[in-house]
Amino acid sequence: MLLQSGRPVPSAQARALRRAAVQSARPCRVIPGGRSAVRADAAAAIASPAVAVEEALPGIETTHDKNVHGTAGSVVVEQPGLKRASTLRNIMFVTSEVAPWSKTGGLADVLGSLPFALAERGHRVMVVSPRWVLLGRFRYSLLTLAAMEAPFFLELPVPPQQQDPPRSPTALAAAEAAAAAAAKAANGSGPTAAAIAEIEAVVQAESSVPKTKYGQDIMFVANDWHTSLIPVYLAAKYRPHGVYGNARAILAIHNLRHQGVFPPYTYESLGLPPHWYGCLEWQYPPHQRQGSWAEEGRSVNHLKAGLTTADRVVTVSAGYAEEIKTYLGGWGMEGIIAARDPVLNGIVNGIDTDEWNPSIDPHLPATYDATNFVEGKAKCKMELQRELGLPVNEHIPLVAFIGRLDPQKGADILLEAAPALLRHNNVQLVCLGSGNKDLEDGLRWLEAEFKDRARGWVGFNVPFSHKLTAAADILLMPSRFEPCGLNQLYAMRYGAVPVAHKTGGLRDTVLDFNPWAQEGTGWTYTSCDAQGLLHAVGVALLTYNNHKEDFRKLQLRGMAREASWDGAAQQYEQIIDWAFMDPPYCR
Repeated sequence: MLLQSGRPVPSAQARALRRAAVQSARPCRVIPGGRSAVRADAAAAIASPAVAVEEALPGIETTHDKNVHGTAGSVVVEQPGLKRASTLRNIMFVTSEVAPWSKTGGLADVLGSLPFALAERGHRVMVVSPRWVLLGRFRYSLLTLAAMEAPFFLELPVPPQQQDPPRSPTALAAAEAAAAAAAKAANGSGPTAAAIAEIEAVVQAESSVPKTKYGQDIMFVANDWHTSLIPVYLAAKYRPHGVYGNARAILAIHNLRHQGVFPPYTYESLGLPPHWYGCLEWQYPPHQRQGSWAEEGRSVNHLKAGLTTADRVVTVSAGYAEEIKTYLGGWGMEGIIAARDPVLNGIVNGIDTDEWNPSIDPHLPATYDATNFVEGKAKCKMELQRELGLPVNEHIPLVAFIGRLDPQKGADILLEAAPALLRHNNVQLVCLGSGNKDLEDGLRWLEAEFKDRARGWVGFNVPFSHKLTAAADILLMPSRFEPCGLNQLYAMRYGAVPVAHKTGGLRDTVLDFNPWAQEGTGWTYTSCDAQGLLHAVGVALLTYNNHKEDFRKLQLRGMAREASWDGAAQQYEQIIDWAFMDPPYCR
């Protein structure tokens, strides 16, 4: 139950509020702001979108009058019915992208969901992210919805030169893209300058948002290399001056492959003391050296600096946390990561269980749940077959692949295995994805070669991805490495059984089927090649065709699997508590 303006609000209506915001004429999604509300100086900006939501859901009240906290002009939403954390924290996520404003991959989805889950448990949470140039249409879109959310969308110019340390912590929701552009013009390297601009925004926003100070006990959560200098700046620039003395920093690694490696001369633009150069200094592995400045192997590595100075390190699955300590999975950083093993943890990402819910999914021709999934999935399959021009037959197993067409996702392995799969089995294969041009051409060839068996959709379409997931009986994930993976979680929730290479997050989330114990949610294989994939798919098809009751129980176990963000939020709480038990990093 939610409490808005003193009235209990059903959680379903609160979710509808969020959807109304995203679908409104002035689109926005709230960046969580914690237990406090939008203050009087922001109330006027909120009024227009709030009216739009009231029109969409007239039964919900939105007030700008004096509220339970006694602050005029605030919009307050509380959730007394949700289980609250025993220790409430001030948490600030810093990221290069956050859905729905900016998105290039799964990082944006994580930052669009995890902060909500923590805020719903009572924490005061905020997300800091650049407002990139293409996002000008969101400039004045502000809206308070459910779950103690207080959004701010502020313009904060960031001078490119080094700044004096501020005297109190920050509260910020979005940095102006012009700051990154100014830093780029002044300092040269674009990616480096953008990262610097964002970090400077984090530590200077207090003067722009004076009523939302978070205090000294902040937990900063930096995400990937783009913001990995946050713990470095805390240790080198702020703690020595008595600022953020009791703050902590967690570095979350979503993909170790991308490390933010730049020429040595870019260190001068970081505003760090000269004696901190060794923290970033990086010798490129010989096989990775290319380009004039990298030929000697000398460089600065932003992610390496964050790894060595963060109070805790988190990856997006326990399996990936183990893999990055090895030569094959460490991308040259395995020694550093192994040294930080005592503070390294893996937490599997959750998914948006409102968006990915087959019982209410608006993209599906027929909705279903665990009580009628056989009939519901059959209707979805036959409708998809008609849409794609495939033979309509609910009894033919439909195998799907959804993902980027690149070697990491194993798309080349899939294309190598597909001809044998289609020639020797009564099966239909539907693939959705884009990426490498040769692999896109491979999908087109596959469809032309097997006109009545295969379809390849080059590109990406969200409604179609939902329809394909609902129609599929089996989902293939032949990834060479997969830090977490989300498609297998979507698939299980929709009753599609995953067949996956046993790596990273796939190892943690797809449990091998045991017919004697009636356990498991899918099939995994260890040999990352076409033969390994074919063998695993063959076993899955055998079960589908000859042991239908076992296959249906597999589907039910997948649909019953807990995949929300609440579990991940509780694990983050534990790690944050551990971080505050130890003294902050110092040099």
